[in-house]
Amino acid sequence: MAEKIRHFLGLSGGKDSSALAIYMRDKEPEMEYFFTDTGKELPETYEYLDKLEILLGKPIIRLNVERDFDHWLTLHGGMLPSSQVRWCTIKLKIRPFEKYIEEYVGKNKVYHYIAIRADEERIGYKPLKTTSHRNIIPKYPFKEDGRTKEYVYQILEDNGLGLPDYYKWRTRSGCYFCFFQRKSEWVGLLEQHPDLFELAKEYEKFNPETGEHFTWSQGESLAELSKPERVAEIKARTEQAKTSKKKEKPNRRLIEILTDVHDDEDDEEPCLICHK
Repeated sequence: MAEKIRHFLGLSGGKDSSALAIYMRDKEPEMEYFFTDTGKELPETYEYLDKLEILLGKPIIRLNVERDFDHWLTLHGGMLPSSQVRWCTIKLKIRPFEKYIEEYVGKNKVYHYIAIRADEERIGYKPLKTTSHRNIIPKYPFKEDGRTKEYVYQILEDNGLGLPDYYKWRTRSGCYFCFFQRKSEWVGLLEQHPDLFELAKEYEKFNPETGEHFTWSQGESLAELSKPERVAEIKARTEQAKTSKKKEKPNRRLIEILTDVHDDEDDEEPCLICHK
């Protein structure tokens, strides 16, 4: 019996994976698109995926996690995920995908398409397991075809999709309380979605026995960050940086200027499966 191959492309709700989905729409008609829903996504993410689904002309498989963030947080003793301990990516993104395809992949190959561009130096998906999951083969069409960031913007604009609305204040996709958010992005969440900001704030804890503070933003709780004088300080600093970036390289997109500003604040690479 001939070996069967299935094609999967994971979407994060961000610009790169969305652009790749459009790019592969006619190149691989058997492509299966999926989105792993943590239940903690921004409303703008769901709206953007709905628009993309119409454009692709086929459904985006929604993989809903059986055990949500709160379940895993309890198992981790209330320790919030961080850049050093990224348990949320493994439990809420990678494992649900592997579980979805595990019955099929044992004797067959799965091509997993990843939106790493030609102008990036990043490593893509690595299977959590070493047995049947070795048949999950990563594919990098943008890198192989020399497609860069400018092409991503172009294909989204040419197809009428544009960028997600959250890019007006946030330059990365992911959960609304993602620990990779910069200070100004937390302010953006506070102003755009005060209800979600309050929910994120409720996760922060202080352990009186150990003296440990579990906060999303390093060195500062959301209660401290949301004080009016602190918000004003962060916004003023961001606007000053944006003005400086505009002068350095005029005629650029707002998202590019904002990305440079945020990267100057913290350029640590977020999780690929969440960010792309």
